[in-house]
Order: sequence, then C-alpha cells, then structure tokens
Amino acid sequence: MSDTAGMPTGPERPDPDGTPPEPPVTYAPGAGSSPTGAGVARRRRRWLRWTAMGAAGLVLVAAGAGWAVYNKLDGNITKDTDAAAELARYEKERPTPLVHDAQNILLIGSDTRAGRGNKKYGRDRGTQRSDTTILLHLAADRRSATAVSIPRDVMVDLPSCRKPDGSRTRAQFAQFNWAYEFGGTACTIRTVEKMTKIRVDHHMVVDFAGFKDMVDAVDGVQVCLKRPINDSDAHLKIAAGRQTLNGEQALGYVRARKSIGNGSDTDRMDRQQQFLAALVNKVQSNDVLLNPAKLYPVLDAATSSLTTDPGLASLRGLYELVRGMRNIPTEQVQFLTVPRRSYVYDANRDELVEPAAAELFTRLRTDAPLQVTRQVPDPAPRNEQAEGDEDYADTGEYDDSQDYDGSGDYESDEKPDDPSRTPSPAPTFRGNTAAGTTCE
Repeated sequence: MSDTAGMPTGPERPDPDGTPPEPPVTYAPGAGSSPTGAGVARRRRRWLRWTAMGAAGLVLVAAGAGWAVYNKLDGNITKDTDAAAELARYEKERPTPLVHDAQNILLIGSDTRAGRGNKKYGRDRGTQRSDTTILLHLAADRRSATAVSIPRDVMVDLPSCRKPDGSRTRAQFAQFNWAYEFGGTACTIRTVEKMTKIRVDHHMVVDFAGFKDMVDAVDGVQVCLKRPINDSDAHLKIAAGRQTLNGEQALGYVRARKSIGNGSDTDRMDRQQQFLAALVNKVQSNDVLLNPAKLYPVLDAATSSLTTDPGLASLRGLYELVRGMRNIPTEQVQFLTVPRRSYVYDANRDELVEPAAAELFTRLRTDAPLQVTRQVPDPAPRNEQAEGDEDYADTGEYDDSQDYDGSGDYESDEKPDDPSRTPSPAPTFRGNTAAGTTCE
C-alpha cells in the first residue's frame, strides 16, 4: 500500500506518469460548456451544416421533380419521322423560304377514329381525313400571327403521294382533304406548298381526344349562342345564351355542320376560327399562364395530343415557338378563310377565288401585312362587273379599292415617280381576331 500522505492535492497534484498538472479551469457566467463558447460555435456549425444539407436535398428533390416533369412532357410528343423522310425525297420541288425568321406552320385536325376516345365518333375504317387544316403564319418580327383555314372540300391539284402500303397515287385534281387520306401529313404539306408556293416549316397534327383535353385543361371556353343546339350527330345539346363549353361540347360545336348556322362548311370554319380566338384569349390570360396548377395540365394536354415534325418534337422546340408568340397582341392574332366559292361543276365542292387567293398567299409568302374584318362589303353582282373582273363575284371575302394586274402589284393611274403617291393599303379579308369575343 503506497503512502500518499504529504502529496499535494487538487489541481497541483501530478499524475502518476509524471505529466505536469493542468491549470485550474474557471467557468465564466453564461459561457456555456466551454470557457471560450466553442460548444456554441460547434453546435452552430452543425446546425448550418444540416441546414445546408437539407436545402441541398430540397434542391435535388425539386430538380429531380422538375426533370421528371420535363421528361414526361417532352416524352408526350410524337415525332413524325415518316413525314420528314417523305418530304426529304421531294426537297428540290419544295418552295424556298423568302423571309428569314418568318415561320409557317401547318395545323391539321385529324378525324381519325383510331386512338383513345375516338371510336365513339364513328367506325374506324383504317382511313383518315383532315377535318380541319389551318396554315399559321408567324411574322418575322413576331408582332402578328395569321391563321388561314383551308376548306377541306376545295378543289386543288394533288401531287403523286406515297400511300401507307408503299404504293403511290396518281397526280390528280381533287378535293383537298383527300391528300391526308391518300398520303397523310407529307402529302398534305406538299399539296399546300403546291397551292400556295409557301414553304411549310413545321406541322402539328391533333386528333379529337387531344382537342378535348386542351379545352378541359383551361376549364372550358366561353361561347355565345343565339339559338339552342340539339345535334345528335355531333353529340351536342346546349341551351341558347352565354355558355362555357367543356372539351366534349367544344368538339361537337366546332364539328357540327347541319344543325348550326346555314349548314355550310364556310360557316363551320368561321365558327372554328371564333372558337380558336376565344381559346387563345383563355390561354393568354394570367389565370392560366401564371398559375402552375393550371399551366401544367395545359402543357400536358398540349404535348400529349401532338404529332409534330422532328424540329418541334421536343418541349424545348415548342417553348421556342411559344416564346415568340406570347407577346403578340390579341388584336394582331388574325383568323380568316382562303377566298373560295362553290365549285362551278359541283355545288358541294369549293374552288379558290382568284386573284384574291393568290394575293393572300403572296402576302404570307413575303411576310407582308394584311387586315381582317368581320364584314367585308359584298362586291357588285356578276352581271354588273366590268369585263375581266368576274372573279370577284360571290366571294364576300376580299376587298381592295385598286385594280390588280396579276403580278403581285397593283395598277394605278398615278405616275410611278409621283412624290405624293402613298403605299398601297394592306388588302382586307373577311375574318376575325383573337381580341374579338364570341359573345358580342
């Protein structure tokens, strides 16, 4: 037993191994568990470290969710590679773009009965036609957009087209929507380019289900009906007055022909244009674009319903397109129908009115301005027109106070070097703008 008597006690007591004693520790009031606050600093560093890790985790989760959403929307779009390959075979015959940055997009509404939710509109006979075709021209400065409806029954020159089974049709003079039935999108694009001399830069195809989803995604579109509608063929029964149509009702409304208006295809195209104008207004409203909860369903419906050329078959491609359009004033988003009248040999078909149609196509091809109005004064009756002006009869769709010489210019009594001469006004066509409302 060792004798510890007489050894120092307390802090001065040396360790058995001879280590010098530690100096006494004094704890200052409020200093925590460390005389220098080191414990507080450690806890603060740990808190900051965990906060940073939590924030990083949230960023990763958000980024992952954002990437998942992007991939879903991006994957919704169907790429039309067959049409692209077919068009590439005829590149030499296609028109050359004349105005840099101007865009011409062909919008095709397919009446196919195949696919989700489309069978109830009729039997699927393995064929399809373009129920609606619109040539959308975006001005190079993106200050205006012009949507031109092409009547499905207008008689045009169809090129020889490749059919789905690999065989080819013969070139022929026939109604326009046969092009889509014969050779799908590529044949339709080639027909439009042959008719207008306008290069189609992109195309989009949407079916019945896609159209309905778009309308439902914006919580319906408002129309105003002068009379009630009860059309069993269009699956449509709506009371008169101001009504908000859901997707199913909207589809019946834009497709109905015999039960609304005068039963003509022209009247139906007017109704389609007015509805699209109301839809543009609804999508451009802050209630949709600034509300993620409403914007996502719109994007999901839009991308899910589209078949596009490879250049647009991505969310990035569509975004670039929409970004250029979002600041176009609604009064500069114009809708009209190509000048047409009943075909002289068949009242159930249409024919283009010249030179009005040629002037419209020239304006679009050269990115020149034009105007639309709901009511264009009717031209003089055929028997009251001067010889050589008979092409203006019965259209009610084109108005110009100057004589047209057929070359893209106008004849005038003024001398070419007359300093008082002012530029010719833009021609006026019958149509409407997105600023107008269907409930006037």
